[in-house]
Amino acid sequence: MPRRTWVRHRGAALRYTALVLMFVVLVGPFVWQLSLSFKGVGDDLYTRPPQLVPSDPTLGNYAEVTRLVPVLRYLLNSTTVALISVAANVFGATCAGFALARLRFRGRGAALSVFVVALLVPAEIIIVAQFLLMRSMGLNDTLLGVALPTAVAALNVLLMRNAFLAVPAALEEASLIDGANVRQRFLQICVPQVKGVMTVVAIFAFVGSWNDFLWPLIVLSDQDKYTLTVGLNALRGTFFDDPRIVAAGTVIAVLPILVFFFVLQRFFFKGVEEGGVKG
Repeated sequence: MPRRTWVRHRGAALRYTALVLMFVVLVGPFVWQLSLSFKGVGDDLYTRPPQLVPSDPTLGNYAEVTRLVPVLRYLLNSTTVALISVAANVFGATCAGFALARLRFRGRGAALSVFVVALLVPAEIIIVAQFLLMRSMGLNDTLLGVALPTAVAALNVLLMRNAFLAVPAALEEASLIDGANVRQRFLQICVPQVKGVMTVVAIFAFVGSWNDFLWPLIVLSDQDKYTLTVGLNALRGTFFDDPRIVAAGTVIAVLPILVFFFVLQRFFFKGVEEGGVKG
């Protein structure tokens, strides 16, 4: 075999090996949880090597989850919080990103620095201040109080800023010659060019708010207002812990994320491509 062909085949083998390893590391835990959620009492959970295909499959674990916790209520609460977060992030990050990228105003550099610094601050450091702020506004134990602190994420603002910077300046200059004002340039010229990145922001906001556990646990005290991640914590108790039921609850919590991503995946990859090519 010629040396060049051998090197090419070796490189392809290394790439596929790396992809398989990444697949096992990233997808393996979810596949195991999915398998565990369908296992019945006749399955040995601790056999070596692990058995992915249940020998005693059942849907009873999912029925038990719905019996132990009000899943539909928690799903509605999580959906409400997620939709508020998505709408606020898409609107707020788009407006802020446009201002930072295309408008000229005093303090623009300082405002940009604030968003960059906000990325370096761990959420745990400011969580007490957030709680005191929500309490002073009377939003403790409300779904709005859960969604408000994540209404406009710094990362999403910076993503939108880079997206607007990638919009050709000639488009905006042509609209200026035609007499377009700032609002018209924003809505009719710039926003249509960054719809893909707006989808990326929507997915990030949805996943972040849906998976959040610590903040809803702190701000909510009424169990009827619990989000799904907090409510499913009741599946694990001091004297009760069935891995099958916990796995079923985990799958229930992950399914809405998968559905949301699959619905928007075409726009998501378009937005990633735009950021990679133009950014």
